[in-house]
Amino acid sequence: MKIVFMGSPEFAIPSLEKLLNTKHSIELVVTAPDKERGRGKKVLPTPVKEFAIAKGLNVLSPASLKDENFIHQLKEINADLFIVVAFRILPKEIYTLPSKGAFNLHASLLPKYRGAAPIQWALINGEKETGVTTFFIEEKVDTGNIILQEKIEINDDDDYGSLHNKLMIIGADAVIKTLELIEKGNYQLIKQDESLSTPAPKITKEICKIDWSKSAIEIHNLVRGLSPSPCAFFERNGKIFKVFKTKVVDNLNLEQGKIYQTKNEIFIGTSKGTIQILELQMEGRKRMRADEFLRGYNLN
Repeated sequence: MKIVFMGSPEFAIPSLEKLLNTKHSIELVVTAPDKERGRGKKVLPTPVKEFAIAKGLNVLSPASLKDENFIHQLKEINADLFIVVAFRILPKEIYTLPSKGAFNLHASLLPKYRGAAPIQWALINGEKETGVTTFFIEEKVDTGNIILQEKIEINDDDDYGSLHNKLMIIGADAVIKTLELIEKGNYQLIKQDESLSTPAPKITKEICKIDWSKSAIEIHNLVRGLSPSPCAFFERNGKIFKVFKTKVVDNLNLEQGKIYQTKNEIFIGTSKGTIQILELQMEGRKRMRADEFLRGYNLN
């Protein structure tokens, strides 16, 4: 089959790499435009674009998905299938082009966690399992009929970084399985149950700020869901402190927001239970373990 692949971040690369090892033809890779990235604000391509160019693939980075010239180029390819992994919302005039449709890989067990940040919200909400879903794209975001789902257990020590990497690999396998099902016409679509739908909106700075009036387990899950980036944080003495790793402590009761320090440990009280800060980063400094931090700094 003739395939157009659409994706931008690192999450999409294993899927594209596995597709290259199939008999199918990747006619085009569509990705987001180059933009300023990192501290140096250098204009850089997306990870998918870098990978695709290194593999000698044709790449387009349209500023607008409704650009007439871009749509004309897609029509000229006459693709059988569009495969979308971590990309933008496609307009109807694009996802209806291929003869066999367009499917998307989403990093949750739909209809749970529809939206931009499904991995983060699964952790923030303390879920014990998650997974990936492939579905045919429809007009409303993340609502299409399900082709395939793969489940995975969320471990107690998982954070956003580790779970992202697991789902990235499982997702690539799901893309290949879905491709095979579509090629053979051997699949049964499952309609999403709207009553089970939950949102996974974009992560904002307000969401990242730790609220000590929440319980220790809620704060612990927030830290897990946002580590290693963009990170949960709190403010103290005019400085911002990013928190990368925490632990819920059962045998120490502190008042809400009260800080208790030993030579090597940092504890902070919540509305229910106590949080131990295991790894943190003070504004302008590097990420440190609590014992390293306490050799030179004091939160009180």
